[in-house]
Amino acid sequence: MSSEKTIRVTLVRSLSGRLKAHQACARGLGLRRMHQTVDVITTPENMGMVRKIDYLLRVEEAVEG
Repeated sequence: MSSEKTIRVTLVRSLSGRLKAHQACARGLGLRRMHQTVDVITTPENMGMVRKIDYLLRVEEAVEG
């Protein structure tokens, strides 16, 4: 595994009717549908996207191993 720290992000609210910029953030994180979960590397760019749409997400630390 890589030594980069990751977080697990799950889309828990719908993207329909949201601002285009917020939809773009979700797509940028790799989220396409409800209840989809992705592991994201904690870079400043990714964390900015997570913070922008935190009301749509559930965020937890990824389990290593």
